Amino acid sequence: MHQLVLVGCDLVAISVLTFGVYFPRHHRRDLVTAFLGVNVGVLAVAMTLSNTSVGIGLGMGLFGVLSIIRLRSYEIAQHEIAYYFSALAIGLLNGLPQSVSVLTASLTVLVVAALYVGDHPRLYPRHRQRSLRLDSAHTDEDALRAHLGVLLGGRVVNLSVKNIDLVNDTTLVEVRYVVPAARTAEDVGVPTEQEIRA
Repeated sequence: MHQLVLVGCDLVAISVLTFGVYFPRHHRRDLVTAFLGVNVGVLAVAMTLSNTSVGIGLGMGLFGVLSIIRLRSYEIAQHEIAYYFSALAIGLLNGLPQSVSVLTASLTVLVVAALYVGDHPRLYPRHRQRSLRLDSAHTDEDALRAHLGVLLGGRVVNLSVKNIDLVNDTTLVEVRYVVPAARTAEDVGVPTEQEIRA
C-alpha cells in the first residue's frame, strides 16, 4: 500500500513537472515522452531494486549510468537537461524508499518547485542568448560588440567568438544581451541560429 502511494506521488509530480511546467513553456513534444518514460522507468527499476537484496549503492550507480545517456543525434538545451535530471531524481526519490515519508514528499515537491522557479519566464525576462553567423569577419571585439548591440537592439553583456573565417568572410559568435524593458520576447523575433546579412 505504501508503495502505491509513492507511485501516485511520483506520477503527480512528473505530471506537474512535464504538463504543468515544461510543455506550456517550451512546447517540445518529444521531450514530454522522454521525461515520462525516464521517470516511470527509473521508478520501476528503483522499486524493484529496493525490494531485493541489492543495495542502494547499485541504485545510485543506476542513476549515474542513466545520467550520462545522451542522444548525440539531436542536441538538447541546458534547461532541458535540468528537466531530464529532475525526472530521474523524482523517479529515484519515490522508487527507493520502502514507505511514505515527509522527507520523500518534501524533496519531490522541492525538485518540481526548483524547476518551476528556475525556469520561470519572469526570471530575467529581458536577457537573451543567440548564436549568430555574420557575413563579415570581425577581428575587433569592441567593434563587434557595438555592431551586435545595434543588430540585436540590446545591450551586449557577454560575447564569445566561436569562429572567424577570413576566407569566406564570416564570423560565428555566441552573444548574451539584455533588451530594453519595453521589448518583449515576441518583439525580438531572432531565431536561435541564423544567417545574418551585416
